[in-house]
Amino acid sequence: MICERNRTCTGNKCFRSIIERDGAFKKYYDELIEVVGWMGCGGCPGERLEFAPADMKKYGAEVIYLASCYLAGYPPCPYIKDHKKYIENYVGLPVMVGTHPMPQNYIDTHGKAGDWEGFEEYLKDVLNDSEGAHKYDSTRPDYTESLKK
Repeated sequence: MICERNRTCTGNKCFRSIIERDGAFKKYYDELIEVVGWMGCGGCPGERLEFAPADMKKYGAEVIYLASCYLAGYPPCPYIKDHKKYIENYVGLPVMVGTHPMPQNYIDTHGKAGDWEGFEEYLKDVLNDSEGAHKYDSTRPDYTESLKK
């Protein structure tokens, strides 16, 4: 599930992290991952939470991932905790926050803004990977070329 502020996102970094088993998907290194849905939350405070995660469960979802954009936005989504709690309690699926490694440009900007305080528990799977931070930073001059490797 993506933050509605990023509703035009194509999901390239999230899907790349699934394919390459980066970020939150490292733990599935030798397992098959099946994506059963891709959607926005519906906008603050989470209009689509009432039906979309339950619908994904019907199609086989075992875990709901709140994409890294929930944390990368300025400011980070203030409803992360609420979305996680609702999906876990109402839909009955575990929720993981973060997908791809956090790109270095976001790490730098949020570091200067100081707006990740209180979000540490959600950043753990996407923040402590300096190689991934570089790999997923699309502001790098060589980023497009790096995708061809």
